[in-house]
Amino acid sequence: MDLVSTFTGMQQAKLASQVQYAVAGKVLDQQRSDGAAAVQLIEAATAGAKRAGDQLVAAATGLGGTLDVRA
Repeated sequence: MDLVSTFTGMQQAKLASQVQYAVAGKVLDQQRSDGAAAVQLIEAATAGAKRAGDQLVAAATGLGGTLDVRA
């Protein structure tokens, strides 16, 4: 193998490595974004269930239906 073909092979390997790192970075960014969206969905579902549960308890027990403002 001569010097030119060795150098060319090294340059191609370097470029391939840079492309692979760039693609891996994009995949990681997308995974982080997807994870953040999943957390937001879980938090929204939890908040909705808590509010629904509070409303059911208030309806069943009558608690929270009136407010006493006398001092």
